[in-house]
Amino acid sequence: MKVKIWHNPRCTKSRQALALLEEKGIDTEIYLYMKEPPSKAAIKDVLKSLGITAHELARTKEDAFKEQNLAEATEEALIDAMTKEPKLIERPIVISTKGAVIGRPTENVLEVI
Repeated sequence: MKVKIWHNPRCTKSRQALALLEEKGIDTEIYLYMKEPPSKAAIKDVLKSLGITAHELARTKEDAFKEQNLAEATEEALIDAMTKEPKLIERPIVISTKGAVIGRPTENVLEVI
């Protein structure tokens, strides 16, 4: 099995999720989304896999979320904001053939491996 993780090395939960995947011997593709922001299409694909809305994927406590008044934004506007400021995306996201999860708590990762 191979999985993909949307990983931010500066995030404790993201590091914990990656460590869990490595501990389980899972072949993991690491996507550093903070360095190479995802496209609108990639975000929409992840949302579909997760079965959630952009508002559920957003990090609502980020200053950028508050400064841009994104609580009232449309899905499209929020997705646009996420492509420009990927720190707005909740992390980590782990994607496999079994589905996708947000690795908060880290144990959620076990659902897709």
